[in-house]
Amino acid sequence: MLGLLGEKLGMTHVYDQDGNVQSVTVVKAGPCTVVRVKTADGRDGYDAIQLGVGAPKPKRVSKPRRGHFEKLGVGLSTRLREFRTEKAGEFQVGQKLTVEAFKPGDTVDVQGVTKGRGFQGAMKRHGKHGGPASHGSKTHRRPGSIGQCAWPGRVLKNMKLPGHMGVEQVTTKNLKIVEVRPDENLLFISGAVPGWRGGAVTVFNRAPDFDARDELKAAPKAEAETAEEAPKEEAAPAEEQGEKVENTEAQKAEEPAKE
Repeated sequence: MLGLLGEKLGMTHVYDQDGNVQSVTVVKAGPCTVVRVKTADGRDGYDAIQLGVGAPKPKRVSKPRRGHFEKLGVGLSTRLREFRTEKAGEFQVGQKLTVEAFKPGDTVDVQGVTKGRGFQGAMKRHGKHGGPASHGSKTHRRPGSIGQCAWPGRVLKNMKLPGHMGVEQVTTKNLKIVEVRPDENLLFISGAVPGWRGGAVTVFNRAPDFDARDELKAAPKAEAETAEEAPKEEAAPAEEQGEKVENTEAQKAEEPAKE
């Protein structure tokens, strides 16, 4: 599944052709650079492409990652992510991928990191009902008894208890693309996506023909155009060519005389 790296800008609403209001999330996706191409025939043993996005300050990039970019001959990127695709051989290092490949009506999956909620109780964290609200109850929002008797004498694993909530990688599936603005690199996606404003997200397209779209194909190399544009040497006049031939024959005749 192929997609783009982006940033969540926030939520708003738009009107469709029938005048109905739709709540959408605005995501700034790309432009992403193809940093590396992996093929099954190479040393990696599988087909995938590595995409990068963003332009960080060089001093904020570690030396190992900086060497990775310099070795491949591409600019620095803030984020890197690998996408498995069977058509990795059709991409070229340095190629740019933009939101032009997306179309209104596409079904996408958006992956991001949820907001941090800190330490929360069992009711908010897991949706438990809690205890009685009256009749002298003292366990209104407590999880209640969690242990057993003599056997097994311990708390079972995966018990839903209070603890840290949020900051988890979540994927929201089957969302619709409402609008695409290539000039601004914006995607308007119906519904909410995980993360906070400015949070990093990844948009995956579920369309079976997405990898085959012309917008994702690498531009043909302009070698032929370069050759045509190169100035051709003008042929010398016939008189000058004759003079060059005569001078050459005269030089050859003088060489044995000098010896």
